[in-house]
Amino acid sequence: MTDLPIVPHWIDGAPYTSADDRTADVYDPALGTVTKKVVLAGQREIEAAVASAKAAQHAWGDLSLARRRAVMFRFRELLEARKPELAEIITAEHGKVLSDALGEISRGQEVVEFACGMDEHLKGEYSEQVSTGVDVYSTRQPLGVVGIISPFNFPAMVPAWFFPIAIAAGNAVVLKPSEKDPSASIWVAELWKEAGLPDGIFTVLNGDKEAVDGLLSHPDVAAISFVGSTPIARYVYEQGAKYGKRVQALGGAKNHMLVLPDADLDLTADAAINAGFGSAGERCMAVSVVVAVEPVADPLIEKIVERMHTLKVGDGRRGCDMGPLVTLEHRDKVASYIDVAIDDGATVVVDGRQVQADGAPSGFWLGPTLIDAVPTTSRVYTEEIFGPVLATVRVETFEEGVELINAGAFGNGTAIFTNDGGAARRFQREIQVGMVGINVPIPVPVSTFSFGGWKASMFGDTKAHGAEGVKFFTQLKAITSRWLDPSHGGINLGFPQND
Repeated sequence: MTDLPIVPHWIDGAPYTSADDRTADVYDPALGTVTKKVVLAGQREIEAAVASAKAAQHAWGDLSLARRRAVMFRFRELLEARKPELAEIITAEHGKVLSDALGEISRGQEVVEFACGMDEHLKGEYSEQVSTGVDVYSTRQPLGVVGIISPFNFPAMVPAWFFPIAIAAGNAVVLKPSEKDPSASIWVAELWKEAGLPDGIFTVLNGDKEAVDGLLSHPDVAAISFVGSTPIARYVYEQGAKYGKRVQALGGAKNHMLVLPDADLDLTADAAINAGFGSAGERCMAVSVVVAVEPVADPLIEKIVERMHTLKVGDGRRGCDMGPLVTLEHRDKVASYIDVAIDDGATVVVDGRQVQADGAPSGFWLGPTLIDAVPTTSRVYTEEIFGPVLATVRVETFEEGVELINAGAFGNGTAIFTNDGGAARRFQREIQVGMVGINVPIPVPVSTFSFGGWKASMFGDTKAHGAEGVKFFTQLKAITSRWLDPSHGGINLGFPQND
């Protein structure tokens, strides 16, 4: 098909391509050049992937918890030993710096470790003697074949929010990664095989909308986990529901950080830098709006700008602080918001378009950008930019700040910076957002808790990982049991009688 390396599907425990596969370009964002081609699934590949998963799932789900746990532990140990390899793959296709790539792998590994204890999480309940000689108990059983549709920004971590729990619970997984950075998923598939996972239990189906729609409509796919933009999350939720599937669809965000006048401004400025510009702002938990309660705005902005000038932007393999954006198209879209801000009367304090990057001139570069006094009617404020653009909005009171945040369409993550415990407690109770940080800029919960937002940031009623993840990937069965006592002396097939 091409002289460039081909990223295949992974079906039935092996790389899979067909002669008529469509392909898409895979870029190295720091070089701005195409380095690979990825195959895109059509109906034949979709059918092959789901059929392989379905054929393998029953035996895997019927395997003892001890045997499944052993595979999970082997996968965890292999991942721990070799995650620098995966980080290099992520940096080469996404562009984030190596330290960010290692960080996302470690967060995904937390869920693997949580899933290693699946024996405990699958425990049911038991009530003895609910009626004379009658006991009732419950069990959790796997769904069957489940689909995961993941975004480009975390090619290792986001799939790992889902597949460890799904697999440990006895399901077979079909993962549809982003076609922008697909190689991480193939690497993970190879690692699963090395860990002893049976063929067909972890499948990678590369593709675009055709693959997404194929998984959403396929009668043998019981559930879909999705992370991406809100419009597509809504589409996935609606289509999945139409076909009778269980769906968790995590959408976009516009995360605010409320800063009170008593806050430690050095801590707050460090947090704004890390949360606003880490991973080039391409994450749904990025802080994109600093809401400053006056008179704190000017001194805080001064400290943020000082730190911005120390950031090194460039190739993620060169020890830089921030890498390029994932594609040229996305880079240009993010940069266009700077002009929008100017047209809307905001003040561009630091313009990332002027960055001198330590990397190839053809890389998809945009430096950290800070825009002050953004009108709340501006698209810079209302839309998810998904890039290294940090806006500031000035308010006069705590109440005004809370009202502003609650008025937003999204409800993914938020944070408050203050030394006032009463204000923080009031904030956590009143704010209409699913994940809250108190002097913590990116409030991503650890794997034992569940990840997911409110409002337009989440479609479905079951969040990712933690107890919610176990609930999503299993179905509850209640059993009512009656065994006749040996002294009964006869057969009674009717209901218990109330004597």
